[in-house]
Amino acid sequence: MSQMPQPPRLSACPTCAEPPQAGDRYCDRCGADLEAAAAPTARVPADQPVPPQVNGAARSTHQEPEPDDYELAAPAPDGYEPMADPRSAAEPGAAEAAFGTAEAAPLAEAGLPLESNASTHTSAATSTVSGADPRLPGGDHRPRCAACQEGTIDQDGYCERCGHVQARERDHMESELEGIAAATDRGLRHHRNEDAFMVSSAELPDGSPVMVAVVCDGVSSATRPDDASAAAAHAASTALRTSLPRGAHPQQAMNEAIIAAADAVNSLALETGAAAPHHEGQRHQNAPACTIVGAVVTSDILTIGWVGDSRAYWVPDDRTAPPARLTEDDSWAAQMVAAGLMTEAEAYADERAHAITGWLGADAYELEPHTASYKPDRPGVVVVCTDGLWNYAESAEQMARAVPPDARARPLTSAQVLVGYALDGGGHDNVTVAVVPFPAAPGRAGSA
Repeated sequence: MSQMPQPPRLSACPTCAEPPQAGDRYCDRCGADLEAAAAPTARVPADQPVPPQVNGAARSTHQEPEPDDYELAAPAPDGYEPMADPRSAAEPGAAEAAFGTAEAAPLAEAGLPLESNASTHTSAATSTVSGADPRLPGGDHRPRCAACQEGTIDQDGYCERCGHVQARERDHMESELEGIAAATDRGLRHHRNEDAFMVSSAELPDGSPVMVAVVCDGVSSATRPDDASAAAAHAASTALRTSLPRGAHPQQAMNEAIIAAADAVNSLALETGAAAPHHEGQRHQNAPACTIVGAVVTSDILTIGWVGDSRAYWVPDDRTAPPARLTEDDSWAAQMVAAGLMTEAEAYADERAHAITGWLGADAYELEPHTASYKPDRPGVVVVCTDGLWNYAESAEQMARAVPPDARARPLTSAQVLVGYALDGGGHDNVTVAVVPFPAAPGRAGSA
């Protein structure tokens, strides 16, 4: 993914005086746009109120973290307040309670339709402070800003007075079915969550169970990356849940699902009046784009499909057995390693490492879905994730150490733990992970 130069540096946020960290474009405390504030034209006399922000971040392309964002060091002591770690909960339900619950409606509004037998949770806070009257003077019933408690919230979720971004439903979401679970979090640096996931279950023609997980990562340098990931995840999951019960081979079903996801992302470009998906000129129009990785798990085989740099890992229950990475990135670093020009350590240390060479989107030159099937000889779990997690556990061995030993029995708790692992490591990107137990078995109890 593209990486942009760092913005001008401020010594303190002009709104709340919070010292920013290197590379920050938004204030940790109040959400003010530091890049705009640092620009000469954005200066405001000290005796005047801060002007309303125009939500430039949501209406312009959003760049990926800077190269040093991928270091594994924890944040500085004066940085972000750590999110409650689900690993510290004494009971499985405690971790769930820390994130709160929500009805299915917010999920659908966020572009992530809820499966009929899934329980879903979100930690997105309301836009008002507990105990405060959300109504404004004069009978205005629009919600107040959670930060300044005076401004109103615009349609993009920003305070019209202080510019503070309000919590969104997609900031933190979880979903669990019987025997499969996933979680996603905005992370500690990004102003929105551009990842999306879908988990579902079905039956094959012989009545045996099949579990499906799809994880997508919006390309931050493209337009509407959050819409792209949501559309792709929904389309791929729907295609798999339709074709697998009809007897399609898992690899063929996965290939067709990725093509369906690509078509869904391409349609977003057409909504903006762009040329047809394969028109040569459209390749320079920064169309919506995302990566995708999916897993189909049956009672005896697991199938993986992907485009981009989102990954899948195999982690056996028996940790004396070797884990494995099941995907190969479509990225600059992977190409350098494959060509023998660099070692893996050298390639991923380069600032160009995360530039992807394959993605879903109308400006992609060629769609080449990758699929592979495996027959593990022992039980375990498939970890399906975006780079927001694997940046902190890149090798299969590192990922296996991060996965709880009871992951197959408690997939939701394990997904929570892995999100917490990435946040503890720095949380420089959106984090999404699905945990899929192998083999798929009917009537599995959930982890909540």
